[in-house]
Amino acid sequence: MTHQHPEPGAAQTGAEPAAPAPPRRRSRPTIGDVAALARVSKATVSFVVNGRAGVSTHARQRVLEAAAELGWQPSAGARALSTRRAQALGLVIRRPPELLSTDPFFPQFVAGVESGLSPLDYALVLQVVETEEAEHNAYERLSHDGRADGVFLTDLQLGDRRPALTDRLGLAALIIGPDRPDSPVPAIGVDDAEGVRRAVGHLHALGHRRIGHVSGAEGYVHAEARRRAWATALADAGVPEGPLEAGDFTGAGGARATHALLDLPEPPTAILYANDLMAIAGIAAATGRGLSVPGDLSVVGFDDIPLAEYIAPPLSTVRQDVIAWGRAAARQLVSLTQGHPFQAPALPPVEFVARASTAPPAR
Repeated sequence: MTHQHPEPGAAQTGAEPAAPAPPRRRSRPTIGDVAALARVSKATVSFVVNGRAGVSTHARQRVLEAAAELGWQPSAGARALSTRRAQALGLVIRRPPELLSTDPFFPQFVAGVESGLSPLDYALVLQVVETEEAEHNAYERLSHDGRADGVFLTDLQLGDRRPALTDRLGLAALIIGPDRPDSPVPAIGVDDAEGVRRAVGHLHALGHRRIGHVSGAEGYVHAEARRRAWATALADAGVPEGPLEAGDFTGAGGARATHALLDLPEPPTAILYANDLMAIAGIAAATGRGLSVPGDLSVVGFDDIPLAEYIAPPLSTVRQDVIAWGRAAARQLVSLTQGHPFQAPALPPVEFVARASTAPPAR
């Protein structure tokens, strides 16, 4: 008896074969797809499509190109993102803990920032990191998580990549320090050079001709600006450039640099320090060697920290109003995040404060 075998693929029950499944519909692109392709946050995409300011030209162009490539149109929900703001500004500080814990600048600056933000109902998000990689990751998170509407950039270094990073992220930013002509980020700072010129002029008028300098940490823009101002002021006064020793803005660094200068065959009769902390340590180093300040050595600092007028002898220094600086920076950065153009505020000018740590050189 011959058996009939079914055709391959035929149902054994005699039922009609199943109709082929309809092709799967391709899901619509989302705001997250656009953000990923443009390498920005979803909040930045919503800023662009809703015509809000605070996004760099390059980041805006990437968003528009990504949206066009994906064929994305913002939904009502995506548009709603534009009304959500963090109401916070970010400050990421990369400094060694031993320096941060002893530097009086940052507590004063943060106090000024907080006094500027509080009336505007803004908060400050502060993060301390120790490496460049951790610093860049912190900015990435602040942007992508929408935790901050803008960030302060402090302690700018030569060749610093943070301005370009915040520009790429579409994150509003403000440099705290000297202006950088090649930077996409605006800056707000005091005139360090004018303060140094006044300090050198004071020492020159007292009769000093060997005026040394203990600079800040190498590579920092503001340390380099003060070093250049010292050299320029000496040249303008017709005085040969004095000895230079690199410090690091710490007391230990200031003491070490002071000993190095005083060990020279012809030590300086006056030393200008890049900050008060190093100057105070320098006074201790000099007096520990049996020298008199200012009888044998005149000492000048920079910043006029609260302690400066209470040490023995009271410190001659360059005064800058750090609290007013922080307050003005806070208001300006909030203004930038709201789409207003940058307008450099008028900060209190630097002053030279003559106290008892400077006197004519010993004859």
